Amino acid sequence: MLVKAVKTRPLIPPQDDLLSVISESIFELKEKSIIVVTSKVVSIWESRCIKISEVKNKEDLVRQEADIYIGRNEKSSYGAIMPTLTIKNNILIPTAGIDESNADGYYILWPKDPFASAKKIYEFIKKQYGPKEFGVIISDSHTAPLRTGITGIGISFFGFNPLRDYRNKKDIFGRKLKMSQTNIADSLAAAAVYEMGEGAEQTPIAIIEDAGDIEFTEKDFSPNPLVISPDDDIYAPILKSVNWQSK
Repeated sequence: MLVKAVKTRPLIPPQDDLLSVISESIFELKEKSIIVVTSKVVSIWESRCIKISEVKNKEDLVRQEADIYIGRNEKSSYGAIMPTLTIKNNILIPTAGIDESNADGYYILWPKDPFASAKKIYEFIKKQYGPKEFGVIISDSHTAPLRTGITGIGISFFGFNPLRDYRNKKDIFGRKLKMSQTNIADSLAAAAVYEMGEGAEQTPIAIIEDAGDIEFTEKDFSPNPLVISPDDDIYAPILKSVNWQSK
């Protein structure tokens, strides 16, 4: 598998044209590629930006953007106020995904409908470059409980089946697998986010080639097959012990 970060010009908040940036930065596209685009530049494209100076209380903005949330005011060992922990689009993420880095004085919100955005990017790429089989992922940086550092997650996708199902197949010793499924969307997003970086690299797009064993399809996956009910989640005891609040 080959992961290549794509250098672009900066996309400037509060609004800029992502599609023209794709045209300027990608010159050819190999069949069966996966194009990963950071959620931040998608949000700038959609003008999902609010000037920091116009927001009196970030906590209120987080609660407005979150589906459900837990308010937190404790200081971490780094001296910073710990952010509100939220669930948005069935993803556990701090501050509803709102970001200030590389934002030029704005709060950058998540795309309003990330799956619709992924499909729009897919349709543009298909028209612009003409590939028959390819996929799109909208990614974001993500943290894991009890782990230091940032990895990547796919907040939406289009053009491929995001799961590889091993259930009822046998492992190397003949034991039948009961639950194992590979989350392809998040796995590829993690590789792309690593390559794109988190600072001033100016590479908000990555192209993944030769990922292998991807089922490409233009099917709209609804409901999202990556979503799992809290009742079935292995972390259910933790999730259910929290006093979640809705907006």
